Amino acid sequence: MKPNVNELSRRNAVKLIGLGSLALQFPFNPLIEKVNNPFLTQDIHYATITEIGRLIKSKKISSFELTKIMLTRIKEVDHQLKTYVTLMEEQALQTAKNLDQELQNGIYRGPLHGIPIGIKDLLYTKNVHTMAGTIALAEFIPDYDATVVTRLEEAGAIVLGKLTLCEGAFSSYHPKLEVPVNPWNANLWSGVSSSGSGVATAAGLCFGSIGTDTGGSIRYPSAVNGCVGLKPTYGRVSRYGVFGLAESMDHVGPMTRSVEDAAIMFEVMAGFDPKDPTTITKPVQKIIPNISSSINGLRIGFDRNYATYNVEPEVAEAIDKVLFELKRQGAEIVDVRMPDVSEINNAWYYLCIAEAVLANAKTFPSNKESYGPGFLYELESGLKVTGTEYAQASKIRAEFTGQLNQMLESIDCFVCPSMANIAHKKLDDPFSIETIEMWESLVPNDVFTKPFNFSGSPTLSVPCGFSSKNIPISVQFVGSDLSEAILCRIGYAYEQQTEWHNKHPEI
Repeated sequence: MKPNVNELSRRNAVKLIGLGSLALQFPFNPLIEKVNNPFLTQDIHYATITEIGRLIKSKKISSFELTKIMLTRIKEVDHQLKTYVTLMEEQALQTAKNLDQELQNGIYRGPLHGIPIGIKDLLYTKNVHTMAGTIALAEFIPDYDATVVTRLEEAGAIVLGKLTLCEGAFSSYHPKLEVPVNPWNANLWSGVSSSGSGVATAAGLCFGSIGTDTGGSIRYPSAVNGCVGLKPTYGRVSRYGVFGLAESMDHVGPMTRSVEDAAIMFEVMAGFDPKDPTTITKPVQKIIPNISSSINGLRIGFDRNYATYNVEPEVAEAIDKVLFELKRQGAEIVDVRMPDVSEINNAWYYLCIAEAVLANAKTFPSNKESYGPGFLYELESGLKVTGTEYAQASKIRAEFTGQLNQMLESIDCFVCPSMANIAHKKLDDPFSIETIEMWESLVPNDVFTKPFNFSGSPTLSVPCGFSSKNIPISVQFVGSDLSEAILCRIGYAYEQQTEWHNKHPEI
């Protein structure tokens, strides 16, 4: 399964898996399958993990049937959306058969049993190319799985394949790799870094996916593609076997089509890992048993100036409607003041590019000719960060984090946009050096993500409406450390009284 680095694309990578032999081994006509099984409806790819899991557990559908349907859908539509850099068809189908046999034998692993998912291609996957979006790693084949991958597979999840991302998980793509396409409008931005995960999840090419977030890379693609993204507390989910960008700010989390699904995946992924010394040792609080509990009496913090200044009107209006719904359900809306964020972006940049040099030390600068122009520029800039600049950025981070934690202690959750605008027109050249002007054309007011990477606070992004042009809008719920359970409870309460999560793009 060695990629051709001279002509590498999603389609070439798929061919390398051996589709011809697979077709002979597993002949499949999806229309016949759907006629034979009334539970395999035309839009089953848009079912939630919760819904599909009940069908599998009750043996109304098999994981093997479901996995074939998902692989067929990928082959039929992903040439448009370009989300999978590598499909793992033979492995996925064999795993599905094994899980079906386990179920027949009375072994049920839990709500992820037999559920097909996608994995961002910077998580190590045993015996499968793991490239982190860069040709510098085109030859890399891990001999072990990332802890997150292991835990998901042990819980019964089936990995369909590896999903595309920005080079090195930063902000530009490598010119020899394809760029994911927003399923709502091909002319719009599909988000940064975890864009393959966001597009694949929103477009029904998996039932859930894994993303990573250093400065917004779960939240931006969740927002612009209209799905749910959970960025856990820093250290709550292991980063062992995950290519780093800036390891002091990197987070790993689920991207799904419902809040409950995100909670299901998070419960499996989270927890102490002795292989990652930065993971938190405290037990993971169970979310699902209380996710539908009332939010009556909870304190919801809101800073109107922070949440509406330089924010597009349709986004600000949607956030107001979120607050109205939460208040209608009995939550108390509390005025709070967000700490000053004016220095966050510059400080974040210095820390990120300096740490990115360390994360890429095995291939940069020794193999710098393999990098695309955008990420190469950032790495070379990282070499120029002085100790004083890094120390000053660290000071800003520490002071801001202390102030934010004090604010969060007084409330159960803080509400703000996931991003200040609806998805804007995608860049004409997504491979180039990312200038400030280019980034500001995508996110004109970039103040809603990086602050919570600085603090390591958990956040939950949830669809909260559509613009007049039918573009998704997203709200962000932010909590104090280890408050994932209450964030999901609040997000679930909002979601259940709205219909935004039930809208899907027409592919």
